[in-house]
Amino acid sequence: MSAKKGREITISVLKFNPRSKISKPHFVDYKLEETPGMTLFIALNIIRETLDPDLSFDFVCRAGICGSCGMVVNGKPALACRTLITNYPSGKLQLMPMPAFELIKDLSVNTGKWMDAMSKRVESWIHTQKETDIEKIEQKVEPELAEETFELDRCIECGVCVASCATALMRPDFVGPVGLNRIARFEIDPHDDRTTEDYYELVGDDSGIFGCMSLLACQDHCPKHLPLQSKIAYLRRKLVSLR
Repeated sequence: MSAKKGREITISVLKFNPRSKISKPHFVDYKLEETPGMTLFIALNIIRETLDPDLSFDFVCRAGICGSCGMVVNGKPALACRTLITNYPSGKLQLMPMPAFELIKDLSVNTGKWMDAMSKRVESWIHTQKETDIEKIEQKVEPELAEETFELDRCIECGVCVASCATALMRPDFVGPVGLNRIARFEIDPHDDRTTEDYYELVGDDSGIFGCMSLLACQDHCPKHLPLQSKIAYLRRKLVSLR
């Protein structure tokens, strides 16, 4: 008895190479058979291996850890490796590159360039006058505070929150939810000596905390389910109290 055949799915991909003078944005449809537990990542690899070796998309870990495979799936930013085909009853998926980032080719965008600029802008490192002595036991941190800091450190910088943020799409200078999350992470870290005034100087304007329109699409789409809503609200209340 032959095995039951999976349903046919259609994946429509926006293809475009901005570095080619003859390339123009256009959609290409790929039809393939769905397999049990198939993710979008698996489907894209099948397409590249059997149908179109020219297709460009990014991936590294395949486990929702590296954040490389972000793309827009049927209008919503998501990670390909965590997107199950079975969750799309129509069997039709339209894929586009994430906006707000420099397009490399097809579904591949340069999130690293954007994240590096954001990291420098919010001065994403510990600021302290204390000398580090590696021969001494490091400073103690209360478990609850350490857990809160580690929770925000789970951000994988995939760019999904930025691609889903209306302010980031309208304002290229907006620091984005990931940048505000980074500020919140250092603000609660007892190793960092910066004051609330210091953080106000970094993000206390319309390209920072006051540019957020509180639509909260960032939290809705975050693949790591970070508490972006509460942390952005916390930062806004704290910084607005200074003025």
